[in-house]
Amino acid sequence: MSDTQQLTPTLKAEVLAEALPYIKRFYDKTIVIKYGGNAMTDPKLQDCFARDVVLLKLVGLNPVVVHGGGPQIDELLRRVGKQGEFIQGMRVTDR
Repeated sequence: MSDTQQLTPTLKAEVLAEALPYIKRFYDKTIVIKYGGNAMTDPKLQDCFARDVVLLKLVGLNPVVVHGGGPQIDELLRRVGKQGEFIQGMRVTDR
């Protein structure tokens, strides 16, 4: 959503009503969030990610952000002569 667009009060209420069961379920719980991929390289996505993490904290969750690795790990592997592959969404190199 662009900065110039505003959510109507009705839409805001609908979003909050839909989120409330999840907020209640995970209130005071630690949640792990992987930060990687395009979210690390696109300034707009970086901003949205940061705002979402702050919102989670403000509604009572305890977010922990872990680095997904992404292109940085690919570059390191290349420099040490290794090749990674993804198997069922997990990066695998060797022993």
